[in-house]
Amino acid sequence: MATPGAGGNLQAKLVLLGDMGAGKSSLVLRFVKGQFFDYQESTIGAAFLTQTVAVNDVTVKFEIWDTAGQERYHSLAPMYYRGAAAAIVVYDITNTESFTRAKNWVRELQRQGNPNLVIALAGNKADLASKRKVETEEGQSYADENGLFFIETSAKSAQNVNEVFYEIARKLPKAAPAPQPQGLNLNAQGRTQPKRSCCSTS
Repeated sequence: MATPGAGGNLQAKLVLLGDMGAGKSSLVLRFVKGQFFDYQESTIGAAFLTQTVAVNDVTVKFEIWDTAGQERYHSLAPMYYRGAAAAIVVYDITNTESFTRAKNWVRELQRQGNPNLVIALAGNKADLASKRKVETEEGQSYADENGLFFIETSAKSAQNVNEVFYEIARKLPKAAPAPQPQGLNLNAQGRTQPKRSCCSTS
């Protein structure tokens, strides 16, 4: 846990999206608990975890929704990304179909999500570089074209796992609108979710 910074606190809903087997749950488990298991059971629906980080004098509490990658759960996804401040779209660098699905998720987020959403594209399983099917340049190029933050990660070796979450935390205050004057915005939560719908439970 990070200690609160002088600049205030942000509470940010973050959702992970991607194909089944891309390593979403492993990334979250590595980030939150510092653990990795070679065999990770498939997520049913979604799993919820929290983790707090401190960057640039701001403490960010991530409320992390790790969604299921199976096609039958796709229709539930909007329930989790609605009102989110950030999303990590994960693909497996050894699986081209996984990369294609990641692009579909990006399109869906851009079409239906919060326009201020911070989106990271994570090419996971970088430890399996010898079996790579998606080149780093391909992921970077797609991210550049779509205004995404791109990074390659490995939940197994912990490569860049913390970095992707910290980079999102750095981008959040810039993505959020300035606080209202005259003390109208007493808590910082609304600043991370500026387009939250009236009926969202997030």
